[in-house]
Amino acid sequence: MKTLLDAVREGRVDDIRPLLARLDRGGRKGVLEELKALRKEAWDWPWGERTRVRKAILVAGAGCHTGAAGCASWLGARDMRGWVHSVNPWLLEVLADREPDWLADLARRLAARAVESETEYRLVEELARRAGCPLPVSDGMARAWAERVNSARWQGGAEKPLVDVLRADAHLDVLVPHLLTMPELPPVVAWVDSRSPAGYWPAALTALVADGLLDRAALLDRCIARLLRGGKPVDLRFCLLVVRGLGPTSDEEAARTADWMAMAADGPSPVAGHAQEVLARLDARGALSVRQLAEVSGAVLFRTEKKLVRAQLVHLGKVLRRDPPAAGELLPVIADAFGHPDTDTQERALKLAARALPAATPKVREETARMASLLGPVHREAARAVFGELLEEVPGPAAYEEILPPPPAPRPLGPPATSVAELTEEVTAALLRSDQDDVTTFERALDGLVRHAHTGREELITALESALAGQWWTKAPRDDTDRRMLRGRDGLHLVAASLLGRISRRAVHDGQAHGAAQGTCSHAALDAIVYARLWEAAAVVRTGRLPYLLATPTWHTGTIDASELVERLRGYKALGLAAGPVDLAQALLRVRRTGEAEAAGRAAALGTEAGDRLAAWLRADRPVATVLPRHGETDVPVARDWLRQTVTTVRRALLSTDGNLLVRQKFPRCFHWLGSPHAPLDHRCYHWVVESPHWTALLPEDGDTLAALLLPSVAACVQEERGGTWLLPALAETGGPAAGALHLALAYGLGARHADDRLAAVDALLVLAARGRLDAGLLGGELAALVERGSVKPNRLADAARTAAGTGAYGTVLSVLVPVLPALLALERAPRGLSDLLAVAAECAELSGPPKTGPVPGLAETAARGGTTQLVRQAIRLETACRAGTG
Repeated sequence: MKTLLDAVREGRVDDIRPLLARLDRGGRKGVLEELKALRKEAWDWPWGERTRVRKAILVAGAGCHTGAAGCASWLGARDMRGWVHSVNPWLLEVLADREPDWLADLARRLAARAVESETEYRLVEELARRAGCPLPVSDGMARAWAERVNSARWQGGAEKPLVDVLRADAHLDVLVPHLLTMPELPPVVAWVDSRSPAGYWPAALTALVADGLLDRAALLDRCIARLLRGGKPVDLRFCLLVVRGLGPTSDEEAARTADWMAMAADGPSPVAGHAQEVLARLDARGALSVRQLAEVSGAVLFRTEKKLVRAQLVHLGKVLRRDPPAAGELLPVIADAFGHPDTDTQERALKLAARALPAATPKVREETARMASLLGPVHREAARAVFGELLEEVPGPAAYEEILPPPPAPRPLGPPATSVAELTEEVTAALLRSDQDDVTTFERALDGLVRHAHTGREELITALESALAGQWWTKAPRDDTDRRMLRGRDGLHLVAASLLGRISRRAVHDGQAHGAAQGTCSHAALDAIVYARLWEAAAVVRTGRLPYLLATPTWHTGTIDASELVERLRGYKALGLAAGPVDLAQALLRVRRTGEAEAAGRAAALGTEAGDRLAAWLRADRPVATVLPRHGETDVPVARDWLRQTVTTVRRALLSTDGNLLVRQKFPRCFHWLGSPHAPLDHRCYHWVVESPHWTALLPEDGDTLAALLLPSVAACVQEERGGTWLLPALAETGGPAAGALHLALAYGLGARHADDRLAAVDALLVLAARGRLDAGLLGGELAALVERGSVKPNRLADAARTAAGTGAYGTVLSVLVPVLPALLALERAPRGLSDLLAVAAECAELSGPPKTGPVPGLAETAARGGTTQLVRQAIRLETACRAGTG
């Protein structure tokens, strides 16, 4: 046994098998316990020695296990994988004396674990071959096989056709069917270049079916089952390509009618479109009953995709021309489309109903006429012409009432934690649950640490030592902790680590000394203030000097009530304490300034330097930086071609800020960037993540200033960037004037490229409107300028406007869109999406009344052009709604 362990410690893998052969079952069991201990010990060895020894440990341990389950666990352990060179020859050598049933069991167990590499795949494959059993199949095996096939295409230097590589594979008929049952297809399988699809997996699989190497019915069933189940778009596209490549026969399509109906009703658009085509073919062959057609049509006409809905209406028209008596079952389904949100769909459905009405029974006619009440106002005259006396008199519209969300009420932070146990729970929530991005949680924990370090420091240290024992900085050497804390972004961890003595006094001193913004952009400046506060708090908790922080917010937005701040300063005066410089400066930026003359007088009466500064700040009532009203046209780089050494730029409208001399003279160095004048893109920014809830809490009474500073990030969302609008709802809740910068940022957000970014902008729009702070004319003017400049696309703006209107804010949306339309209507060539904008505006005008600003310039001329384009139709609709409201 000792000889075998010596060989393992020296990494002599070739000697392991003969040494194992000398051991009986008991001896191997004893060696195994020693190997487990050595496995833990080896992790602390130098890398090269550790790798050599771990390889020997793996091989020896596999040979010492007498049960297949234990051997599979040993070989599949996370720390025993990831070899640069394969260990399979040695593993197979030490397992060569095992029975075939044992090897088959091991192969099945290894396959069931996470097979992650070609090496692991080959081990399972060889074990199955030696055992004489079928290859075990699992998701990991299928992924590794797909990667192996892809690699085999490039062996020898020249690319081999994929179909030839698959044709030569012995496990093709076992692994391909499993691929289609996996939650997600392997990327090398799913990806298809649309420019040359013949060289990819779908085309190869259909060719193998033609060769008889794959079962056609099984492949078709699995692809259709996956289309029914849904999944990633790339996976569904793969299955659609396979199904189209197989070209199902009429009988095969008819046998799966229920599947096609389910896809058309609930599948993603590409899947539903294909199913719709198949159902149309089945109907043309007489394989689809009228009842089935009515059932699937009801589901399709309920969908929001205009292309699918229109195609279904066209097909229903063909059926009714071919079989007029079918109107009895189909007309009620067509009438359901009267309530579709798209007015063009309503019109098509109404025309189709008019053609089918004569063939329907009186009962169906009456039922269809009742459904006509769902039609929009623009179609009521046409409906009266179609249904005549059958149409019930529609009552006049009720007085319109704008529906806006309730204005967000400021949520107080609440009283501080009164016990160490309560504070420990809050600190744990902020650290262990990664909840530091929540302003309330962060601020309560920070203030609580300062308070209890003052009143019961030892008790607090004892409680936190136990609660935070698993944190990395409790185990790391102090020098390593110092370096990471000074370099990294560890938030509250650095305050807790300072309290527990896990970082040195010198590190705390250096952190405070380097408190100026280290970057050259607003994100670095704002982060620098956050960390200057944290380093100052880290110094305070070491001594317990201060009873509480001045800058702790009163409300969740970050704002401090002026009277409350005066009382905090009074408490400092009573104790003879001087405020922390960063803490006091942050408190001044957070205090509510407007209408606080009385609080300013009480602050001045304190007779302290901090009280005088607060009084002067309240009386000045000016932002930390004034936003200049004129736009700056700036060339912004959006793409770089490294080969050609060229940079693609776009023109963007951004804003500059003026300086604040008081901030530069009286505030600590980390605030000076905010108090300096800045022009658009004066500074390079390398931040990928450009949002933090703490930024709005830094300047809760200067939302417009903050919007100007963050405007480059928000504006980038109209191109490729994602996530720059996430702070807009929080900005809409800030205090101070909601002026040009906030409205320009909102305009960019409403035209963002990605739907989730536009949704955040819609939330901000509704919050501003609910608070009575939305200047619709200003926002509309900014949008008009951005659309004219090409920064915002009308179709994206239309999507955002439709979403906002869908909440019931029709009047608000209309007031924003009206200033946008004239410039677009005046263009010689209408931009894409203008008809969508007109449609949203028309719906808003129909429901909320005409715009209060009067007729829309250029609308009458567009409506008078004639023709049946969507642009003209929606212009006529909007003009009609405006006339109806003024008539």
